[in-house]
Amino acid sequence: MNRGNNQGEPVSKQAVTVIGLGPMGQAMVTAFLENGHPVTVWNRTASKADELVAKGAVLAPSIEDALKANELVVLSLTDYDAMYAILEPATAALEGRVLINLSSDTPEKARAAFEWAAGHGAKHVTGGVQVPPPLIGKEGSSTYYSGPREVFDTYKETLEVLTAADYRGEDPGLAAMYYQAQMIIFWTSMLSFYQALALGKANGVSAKELLPYASNMMTMMPHFLELYTQHVDNAEYPGDVDRLAMGAASVDHILHTSEDAGVDTTLLKAVQDIFQRGMGKGFEANSFSSLIEVLKKPSA
Repeated sequence: MNRGNNQGEPVSKQAVTVIGLGPMGQAMVTAFLENGHPVTVWNRTASKADELVAKGAVLAPSIEDALKANELVVLSLTDYDAMYAILEPATAALEGRVLINLSSDTPEKARAAFEWAAGHGAKHVTGGVQVPPPLIGKEGSSTYYSGPREVFDTYKETLEVLTAADYRGEDPGLAAMYYQAQMIIFWTSMLSFYQALALGKANGVSAKELLPYASNMMTMMPHFLELYTQHVDNAEYPGDVDRLAMGAASVDHILHTSEDAGVDTTLLKAVQDIFQRGMGKGFEANSFSSLIEVLKKPSA
């Protein structure tokens, strides 16, 4: 397999095209360059490439030229709609390309993109980057990948210039699913932290004063995650450690405390609604983990 560029010039490391030069794309190009990879770049706003060109990247004059420059093409775009908007006018240049799509979107859109790329003679691998731009190229960072195993294996060494590569399976949608699952945990956890800080502020307690207590709560979470994971996988929710009725009463107390303090209760009311639905299903004597039965996809 030719790992050089289309000019036939031998290179010691895989040449890469990076499309999309937002903060993440710029961090990726920098990491590739610093590790000796020839990089061609393209962005709708060409001026975003100026600093990268100064570092050694080559700015392609068109999206067609960017695609033709190298076999391996990394996409760092807002979403898959942006991918189609950019690549649809240049589908004739997709033949033989390998698209590593690190744009964020849904598992279903990733599966559709895989089929779309195949229809134009290209291979598509889905990626979900788990770290912000400053951590690209740093130890401890990781990215989910899914799609054809042989394609992933071929380019794994190059991709690991960016982050560790965590292959999740052949299904093109799996990397997107793992990524979005992580984002669910991140965003809801951060909102719960802000909710706690709002309550603290209303009672004259600073965020800094609450921080060690919030951090301590987070250190306790792995124990609960392991316990409740067993409940969910076994579809058994014993009320020997906790009961949903106790949890529902606690949520009511949290909500009333926040109402008394005059802080926003939108998030807490959503939590209360889920608990009440579980109670309505008759789970009051079961563990709090029984709420998975409220949240999961209904059986056909």
